[in-house]
Amino acid sequence: MSKERLENYIWLEKNRNSKLIVYFTGDRPGMETQIAPDVLEYFSEQLDKIGKVDKISLMLYTRGGDTMTAYSLVNLVRQFCKEFEVIIPSKARSSGTIISLGADHIMMTKQATLGPIDPSLNSPLNPQNPQVPNNPQARIPVSVESIQGFFDLAKNELKLNDEKNLKDVLLNLAEKVHPLVLGSVYRTRTQIQMVARKLLQKQLGADQGEKIDKIISFLCSDSGSHDYAIYRNEAKDELGLAIDKPDDEQYEKIKSIFDDIKQELKLLDPFNIEIELGENATANYTCRRVLLESIKGGTDVFVSEGTLTKKNQSINQTPPLPPINRFVIENQKKFEGWKHEENA
Repeated sequence: MSKERLENYIWLEKNRNSKLIVYFTGDRPGMETQIAPDVLEYFSEQLDKIGKVDKISLMLYTRGGDTMTAYSLVNLVRQFCKEFEVIIPSKARSSGTIISLGADHIMMTKQATLGPIDPSLNSPLNPQNPQVPNNPQARIPVSVESIQGFFDLAKNELKLNDEKNLKDVLLNLAEKVHPLVLGSVYRTRTQIQMVARKLLQKQLGADQGEKIDKIISFLCSDSGSHDYAIYRNEAKDELGLAIDKPDDEQYEKIKSIFDDIKQELKLLDPFNIEIELGENATANYTCRRVLLESIKGGTDVFVSEGTLTKKNQSINQTPPLPPINRFVIENQKKFEGWKHEENA
């Protein structure tokens, strides 16, 4: 990590009277990453180096990922501290929001957003993606709340409320979406509501059942879209979450950290193989995609490395037309996984 970023970490730990862990899953176009189970092992190593402390602050940036990994991550962090806070400089969407629900309080900048927690299922049994006809493995993600919305449409708008009509609706849907996927949708919906309830009871108190029900309902369905952005005023005033606002000096440090990591992970620069190759016939690339770091634990980074090669490809045509020559770029991955870097 850079010297300036390390100094900002030291300042923030002293200011928050806590130990800081930073976790970014990069969303660089073409190299997007998500919260995944493999990060738990690296979180454990970071936490072991920090040890048991009174308070841990997690600075989080993510568009989401695996629901149960998010839940496990919260439970893991809580084994090492009495108080847990999440600091959000920009996005903590989907499973990032689930992690935030598990904190005692959430510090959000003006730009920070939470989001709905309705997941999408990806499996080989999902419907094939018609936009990628040449790839039979390409599947359409099935949104849990879209399935529920389909039944709500049938019941509330089309007034198909009797048993026979609803049975026909289900059978029709099962022709388009595999029954095992529909079963997984129901299980996942129940699971995510259970996870959210357990986490919110810790943040708001077990006696806040009605308030918790309202929050879960909004995050799982009432928001209307998985892309709905929840800024801090709505999160605090309308949902009633435990939101803190940084003061001017805290905001300056948080933004400086975010800008530094944003530049390192190239969050705003699409990964374009033609640009990476340029005028060269071959070029090596390294893409830093996930960052997990702390002062004591150093940096764990998920990296993709490879070689791009421009080749001339000949495509035969029906005679008497001559073959067509064109250039193609071959992307040969040499490494993809985690690397550890100690602080200088």
